[in-house]
This record gives sequence, C-alpha cells and structure tokens, in this order.
Amino acid sequence: MTALPHGASPGMGHVVEGRAPSARDPWTDAMRRGDFPTAWAIAAEAMGRRDPATRDNPQLPYHLRWVWDGRPFAGREVLVRCYHGLGDTLMFSRFLPLLARHAARVTVEMQPHLLPLFRGFPGIDRLVPFDVARPLPPQDCDIEIMELSLALRASPGGAPMPALDILPAPLPPSTVALCWGAGDWDAGRSVPEAMMQSFCHGPALSLMPGPTALPVLNPEGCPLNMVRTAELVAGSALVVTVDTMIAHLAGILGRPVWLLAKHDPDWRWPVESTGTPWYPTVCVWRQPAPGDWASVIGQAAAALDRQPRFQPAEG
Repeated sequence: MTALPHGASPGMGHVVEGRAPSARDPWTDAMRRGDFPTAWAIAAEAMGRRDPATRDNPQLPYHLRWVWDGRPFAGREVLVRCYHGLGDTLMFSRFLPLLARHAARVTVEMQPHLLPLFRGFPGIDRLVPFDVARPLPPQDCDIEIMELSLALRASPGGAPMPALDILPAPLPPSTVALCWGAGDWDAGRSVPEAMMQSFCHGPALSLMPGPTALPVLNPEGCPLNMVRTAELVAGSALVVTVDTMIAHLAGILGRPVWLLAKHDPDWRWPVESTGTPWYPTVCVWRQPAPGDWASVIGQAAAALDRQPRFQPAEG
C-alpha cells in the first residue's frame, strides 16, 4: 500500500509556508541530525511571524495548512487533526499519549484507512474519521498531528510508540517484505519494480497493491486493508521499502526495516548516518548520487546475501 501525499513538512517545520524546506534550510538540517531543540526554536520563531487570519486556511490544500497557534492545551478539549499522509499520522501518533497527560480530552480526526489500527490506542478519548468535505468544528484547542512534537517539546525518544494490537501473519521463516512504490507525491522515491528482484533469493512478499511479476508469495499483491497489511509486516523477518507509509508502519511495529532513500532524502531521514531517532529498527540505505538506485540496491542486496538467515536453502 502506498501513502497519501505527505505535504511540505510538519507544522513545526512550516518555516517556508507551502514549500518543502531545502537541504540548506536550517530546520531541515537540524531535523536530519536529530537536533530537536534547534528545530523547535526555528519553528516557534516562524510561528510567531504568522498571520493568525491564515490559520487552518480553507483556501489551501489540507496538507499545506497550519493549525496550532500556540495556545495552551493543558486542561482543555483538544482536537487533533490529521491533515497529511498516512505515514505522517503513523509517525506522530506516538505523541498522543503524552498529549493526553495534559489535555482534558483528546479527539483525533484521522484518515479512515487508519481507524482500525488505532481503536483503543492510549491517549485517544474519541476517534472519528476525517471527512475532507465535512471536518469537525473547532474545539478549545486544535492542533495538527505533525505539530505535536513542537507543542509538547517532545523528541521521539521522549515519546516511545505504544504497541499496536496486531497479530503477525504466519509466514515462512526469513520472509522479506518488499515495497517499491512511493506514490505520486515524489516519484523520485520509487524504485523500478524489476530492481527488487535482488531481494527475492529467499521467500519474499509484496506490500504493493496490484499484481507483480516478481517471484513473491503473493503475486496478486497486498490487499488494500491496513490491518491485513500490518499483519503481513509484523510477520516478516525484514521489510525493504522506499520512503512511504510502509516504512512508518514497519517502524512502529518494531520490525527490522531497510529504507531505500534518495540521495537528498526527506527531512526525517539522516544524511550522515544510517540510523534514525524516529525508529530504532530502521537502517537507511541512501543513494550515493542522485538517481543512483543501482548502487544502493546492489549494496543492500549484497549485505542481505551475507546474512545466513536470509540465504536460500540448498537442494
């Protein structure tokens, strides 16, 4: 399954309104190196320069809006709006239990696809589907889910992800789950399907919708069902994916993830290391040069072949 469009950056990163920050942007640099206090300071300064009349501007696409205006949320009815992609909601849901410690009541207006995963999730008093045509009216304090880190001044390390109630699918040992399509938001994140053949030397699984010619256990593709997708991810020994919702789903489920990233990746992935504070089980494999998927996939596939548990049985 692929993600919905991500938008420019989280609410704490709308430093340049309506545009994704560049690699030379100080906020992006701070986020990539995990310097959250610096990123918060930059975002808070930018928030102070905003025109209050543009808050949750209905003339803008949802993913370009800012919502939280800095008002206190302690002891108030808080409405958390999920205006970005499925992966963004998954990524920032870790902050909901922390928000609930301060708010009187937390309502989360979430994308319908994700609702089955989050029923009973700690920190959510009321969970409702987000209807883009009829969003909920404002409450005491509205905040977009990607603004929570700034509002709470909480890093991912300070907000560990609660466990999702997912039963792993019964898959063959050492199954590698693959996702190579990143949707329309950024076509440069996607890998040509044929290149994923390098990861199919043992049992492999497709996490893409629709049929595939790759030698996988499910050539018909992955069902468009988040719970079933999560079960397949949870039952896999390794997830190899591009930068899309699957990376976040596998990360919050605690599965080993190899992320195939662009040379100039999104702000949430590092450029100086292979680890990320957002997901301890994620290893980032970054292109050595723009557009060079062959090199990075060759390196990752060779590393996989060197691991005994993923080597195909003889005979």
